[in-house]
Amino acid sequence: MNYLVTRNSYLVTRNCLSMFIEQPPWIYRIFFPGTLWRIQAEEKCVYLTFDDGPIPEITPWVLDVLDTYHIKATFFFVGDNVRKYPELYNMVLERGHRVGNHTFNHIQGVCTKSANYLKNVAKAAEWIRSDLFRPPHGHMRLPQLYFLKKQYRIVMWDVVTRDYSPHMTSQGVTNVIKKYTRNGSIIVFHDSLKAIGRIEKALPQSIEWLIAQGYQFRSLP
Repeated sequence: MNYLVTRNSYLVTRNCLSMFIEQPPWIYRIFFPGTLWRIQAEEKCVYLTFDDGPIPEITPWVLDVLDTYHIKATFFFVGDNVRKYPELYNMVLERGHRVGNHTFNHIQGVCTKSANYLKNVAKAAEWIRSDLFRPPHGHMRLPQLYFLKKQYRIVMWDVVTRDYSPHMTSQGVTNVIKKYTRNGSIIVFHDSLKAIGRIEKALPQSIEWLIAQGYQFRSLP
């Protein structure tokens, strides 16, 4: 009985955390003033974004899928990946997509001294030409936020698919899209090794569902 209670408590906690991540509540969003979570428009539209690339194992495939559906998206790149694969970075730009800074080493702001965090962002900027920034894991310290707001439009998200999670299935990722997407949602997928095995089915399925619901696709302004 104790095992069942403990396991059930764990599952409830995990589900609550998952819901918190998949669509952050307003109380969380107010801790990051002046950041972009959602873009409301008269037309029914969404904004696809991809984090953590570019890598040869998945980024070219993502680009081909987006081309198939004539969709432009925004890619938040890790600077060290761009350093290793500059041809992929250029490929994304050549196909008409936007790019953003996602730090050089995908470091967490709350776990890093502000001076080191800002140096890491600046190092990424040597490889990524953009005025957009997204903090890895969706958080950072307020001094980091206030400094970066002077140089970047800081983009968070309205829906994160959790395609990186080993606890998710492809259908589970698509279900997150179906459950939480609304007009103006900024949606996060990942062109990363962790997402392989889920995004291959979930991305086309999600796009087709969004099209069926009447959504248009836009890159971030």
